[in-house]
Amino acid sequence: MAPLRFALPNKGSLSAPAAQMLAEAGYRVNRSGRELIVADPANDVQFFFLRPRDIAVYVGEGSLDVGITGRDLLLDSTVSAKEILPLGFGRASFYFASKPGGIHDAAGLEGKRIATSYPNLVEAHLADLGIKAHLVRLDGAVETAVELGVADAIADVVETGITLKTSGLETFGSPILKSEAVLIQGDTVADNGDSVRAVEILHRRLQGVLIARRYVILDFDCPVEAQEEAFKLVPGIESPTVSPLAREGWVAVRSLVPRDDAPFIMDELWRVGARAILVSSLDTCRI
Repeated sequence: MAPLRFALPNKGSLSAPAAQMLAEAGYRVNRSGRELIVADPANDVQFFFLRPRDIAVYVGEGSLDVGITGRDLLLDSTVSAKEILPLGFGRASFYFASKPGGIHDAAGLEGKRIATSYPNLVEAHLADLGIKAHLVRLDGAVETAVELGVADAIADVVETGITLKTSGLETFGSPILKSEAVLIQGDTVADNGDSVRAVEILHRRLQGVLIARRYVILDFDCPVEAQEEAFKLVPGIESPTVSPLAREGWVAVRSLVPRDDAPFIMDELWRVGARAILVSSLDTCRI
């Protein structure tokens, strides 16, 4: 059985979070130095560390089975690799931007010059809008293109907007794309039963990590007469787990609750009579 060939970003904002997520899912991805290939024999996986922009190409061409990259980079590559799981980190929006008081909507881009590092993505978006414009392809930062007279507007990933403001630009119109890190798969995986099974396991493990990041375990003691009201607050996935306590008239309850809602649920549980309310984090899970 050949190992699953997995492409990971070798640098940039996606690199560390991708490695951390895989570690939480039980994979061994640590590099002692700047190795380009790391083997994980326990999970029968080989990790290849590549430029984020190249990952979709390697996966789409079938050289590698799966990879983690940005949705924006995947779509700009125009290869046949497909997104199979959004991973919840590396979120950013893709916008048009220009000088304040200049172009203020997408229609104003007709016939204009647009600088971008994502020409295929932008060209497809403009075609959907029925707009014809001249694309100026630049590698790396494009924020200075308008100031230097190379373009009338830019199209780029916007995380905080600080860099755009510093360059005297502002976004306009609706976002071209909402991007984040995604797990991608090549078409050749479907032709190999071993790879299909390995990807299914990977998919379940990463989903387990995503769920664990969204939920916490809530434990509390509750008077029997208040349990129905408490259960409305903590319905759980299937239902709460309930165990009788040595103290007559009381039960112990355990349930999964959304992490962001936990403080408010604790307040309400206390109000209805629950006590000894504890919150525990999850490492991973299957639901």
